Amino acid sequence: MTSRNEQTVTYAVLGLFTLLALAPIVGILATAVQDPSGGASFGSFDGIHLGNFKTAWEEGHFGSYLRSSVIVAVAVVVSAGFLSILSGYAFGLMRFRGSQALFYVFLFGLTIPIEAVIVPLYYDLRDMNLTDTYWALILPQMGASVAFGTFWMRAFFRGVPRSLVEAARIDGASSWFTLWRVLLPLARPAVLTMTVLLFMWTWNEFLLALVMVSDENLRTAPLGLSFFQGRNQADLTLLAAGAVIVALPVVVVYVFLQRHFIRGMLSGAVKG
Repeated sequence: MTSRNEQTVTYAVLGLFTLLALAPIVGILATAVQDPSGGASFGSFDGIHLGNFKTAWEEGHFGSYLRSSVIVAVAVVVSAGFLSILSGYAFGLMRFRGSQALFYVFLFGLTIPIEAVIVPLYYDLRDMNLTDTYWALILPQMGASVAFGTFWMRAFFRGVPRSLVEAARIDGASSWFTLWRVLLPLARPAVLTMTVLLFMWTWNEFLLALVMVSDENLRTAPLGLSFFQGRNQADLTLLAAGAVIVALPVVVVYVFLQRHFIRGMLSGAVKG
């Protein structure tokens, strides 16, 4: 049983690390709302100037960049999530020849960084006339996301009680019905967690967009922020405002799905 002193030390350590994690975020937010004509410095605060976000939005063309990021992220998350659920169910609960070897092929995809294959990938996509298109951003990230999603969902389905699956089979349910009507409601926490992770990774991808697209209208938000930084290196307020604009969708998605994640854990519990 944990003593009062141990609890105090634990909360003190957690509070310290929380402050260390929040300090850069607070500093960027404070810098983003400073007076742009007042010689801004990182972390200082002299009042709220929300016009910095409007200026950064207009000068940085973040509307176009965010649209591209939303298109790519939604396409990757939806397609990779759907395929990951199917493959995770197959590897977790089905028995077929070569399943173990094929699963290791999926795991191999997790070990290869995008930096190691970016050059041959560029030439392959260029030969297929896919560079400077959304497909050049969607397809590679979808492949990498399916590798992780399969591993993630397989771990969940392998933990599902066999009695639940056997009961559904006895009632005459097909594999498709068992997956979508019996198991998927229980898998909601795992699916939502996977969705958050895939969205964050896809949204923050920089190198792929830098190599695969040269059309400004196809630039994603992180890439657009990099070009915006190159044009405004001396203006910390606009840089901080642009960083907040790019990071805000990830924060909103995380907060929204976190609420549903907790609800899914409570409603998806197996009741004995």
